[in-house]
Amino acid sequence: MDLATLIGLISGFLFIIIGVSTGSGNVMSFLHPASILIVLGGTIAATFVSFPIKKVLSTFKVVKNVFVNKTFSPNEIIQQIIRLANVARKEGLLALEEAAEDIDDEFLKKGILLIVDGTDPELVRNILETELAFLEERHSQGQGIFEAMGTYSPAFGMIGTLIGLISMLRDISDTSSIGPNMSTALITTFYGTLFANLIFLPISNKLKGKSKEEIILKELMVEGLLSIQAGENPRIIEEKLKTFLAPDVRKTLNNEPEREEA
Repeated sequence: MDLATLIGLISGFLFIIIGVSTGSGNVMSFLHPASILIVLGGTIAATFVSFPIKKVLSTFKVVKNVFVNKTFSPNEIIQQIIRLANVARKEGLLALEEAAEDIDDEFLKKGILLIVDGTDPELVRNILETELAFLEERHSQGQGIFEAMGTYSPAFGMIGTLIGLISMLRDISDTSSIGPNMSTALITTFYGTLFANLIFLPISNKLKGKSKEEIILKELMVEGLLSIQAGENPRIIEEKLKTFLAPDVRKTLNNEPEREEA
């Protein structure tokens, strides 16, 4: 579970509720179903107009990734690559086929099988980098959809405000209704801004961050696989792979990885 997402959402709504109750003392006056319907309904409708229905529906399914802390352990990946390097140096590249059966990551397993098949190193790099490019493209589609929703939401908030102002002007002769009608009109803008800046845009940014983290680690795998294919020393491979990581992350790596000298 990604606690940062939960803490952000809960604290965001909590602070707004506290601010509203402190200022006006009436939180219920900010609950306006018609305004919520205009903002959310209009935003979702515009999203379906802008993107293919399959992409929109599949994007909504990946929202769970925002709340799930899918941990990518650089330490485990590097150690796994070092173990594979030791197997390759001791028993040859063909022995990696058996070692690949215990690997859960499909991307890493695919790279190993390409090496075992005797694929040219440049072709191995091209195949894996092409897969990475399409993976990043698929991720960017989901991020773009939520970013678009963050753009549409305030716009529909303004549309709701205009609807409220039109209704107010129709009854402008009744001065007692101007205040309540104006308040109702502005609430729609409030919801549009709230949904955009607390839900849609933060989700887009969270997906971007998780995608970058995954892409970097897969690039690390590519470099490690090519180094194994080139027959490099496991110690050199480890030092090369560490360059992909931030200095503070490098310190957490095991100081005595499983290595063997040829």
